Amino acid sequence: MSYLDRDGVGIYYEQRGAGPAVLLSHGYSASALMWQGQMDALSDNYHVIAWDMRGHDRSDSPDDPSLYSHEATIHDMAAVLDACGVGRAIIAGLSLGGFMSLAFHLAHPSRTEALMLFDTGPGYKKDDGRAGWNKIADSMAAAYEKKGLAAAGISAEVSIAKHRSAQGLAHAARGMLAQKDGRVIESLPVIAVPTLVLVGENDVQFRPSADYMAAKIPGAEKVILERAGHAANIDQPAAFNAAVRAFLDRVTD
Repeated sequence: MSYLDRDGVGIYYEQRGAGPAVLLSHGYSASALMWQGQMDALSDNYHVIAWDMRGHDRSDSPDDPSLYSHEATIHDMAAVLDACGVGRAIIAGLSLGGFMSLAFHLAHPSRTEALMLFDTGPGYKKDDGRAGWNKIADSMAAAYEKKGLAAAGISAEVSIAKHRSAQGLAHAARGMLAQKDGRVIESLPVIAVPTLVLVGENDVQFRPSADYMAAKIPGAEKVILERAGHAANIDQPAAFNAAVRAFLDRVTD
């Protein structure tokens, strides 16, 4: 359990194990707590790192909404790797964490050994699709501002988080969950690192996104996890860990 200082914003991270590094980024309204099963299962052969995004759980929630952005998140990810003494890593994440993993690769391809994208999407090419998504993000922010932390819901990966600031989550929705352009989705055809695209069989919202990414990313491997929903790693931990380990063992051999 450690913290790093990012211009006055404390970012929580934890690391376990030795070997090739794997950076795990959580989904919106979740936290590093969602990855405990993977920290336990993979740290025998891998240097597994998980962290809390700003506005979430043990990381700070600055009052200034301008401090929440894709760019700040990418810099936070790089700073976590630096703090762990890691130059190059397998970059992985679920939902928002998966999108930010793609954004990290776009910004830092030389630091990305491979990608693992879990129950996530690459954003939108068209303005109307992006506007619809941003409307959802803003409604989530408004719910946190109106209801406080009670707005978090009961989904598996969210319910285990221990958030402290509803306003921080609202800022994160508008600054990090919302999208402003199509650069990430447009980058898929030029991804040249090994990529695992994994989605829960019952994750209806993100099944089409998984199909799209697997088709657009050259050589991507797609896994559909049976009897799993959006939090595939929690719904089917043994099958999830087996699929991830098989991929990791292959790309780090």
